[in-house]
Amino acid sequence: MANFAANMTRTASASLSVGALTAAASNPRKYELYDFVFGSAEASPADGNSLWQIQRCTTAGTAGSSVTPQAIDPGDTVAATTVCGQAHSADPTLTANAILLSIGLNQRATFRWVPAPGKELIAPATASNGMAFRTPTAALVTCTAQAWFYEH
Repeated sequence: MANFAANMTRTASASLSVGALTAAASNPRKYELYDFVFGSAEASPADGNSLWQIQRCTTAGTAGSSVTPQAIDPGDTVAATTVCGQAHSADPTLTANAILLSIGLNQRATFRWVPAPGKELIAPATASNGMAFRTPTAALVTCTAQAWFYEH
């Protein structure tokens, strides 16, 4: 089981995801999200609020750019079955009411979530299914999401 890190960035959007991690269409395997950090990359953030969510999705959407997940152990191969994209121009197809995490956060704050052992967020081994990292707010702030995951 190899461990990976992926960093995603975009200007916050009420309708488009910061990024998404989805199973590859050709050889899907499940992955588990075991750590992530949300925050703002602004040099001078306002004293405003934003909402961060992780929501299940059934397509990868159209990413503005691809992100290559980095192996935590350099001896591991690259992530072969997890696709990562950022700054979507067409959002992944979100699963209605399947919000796994919702955190209100001040733009000046950073938030880290580490689950209790055995309580990781799990994406199914189904083609193009996974999780979207979202800021369903209208604030024009540059957002970053750093996710650590492992493939089965």
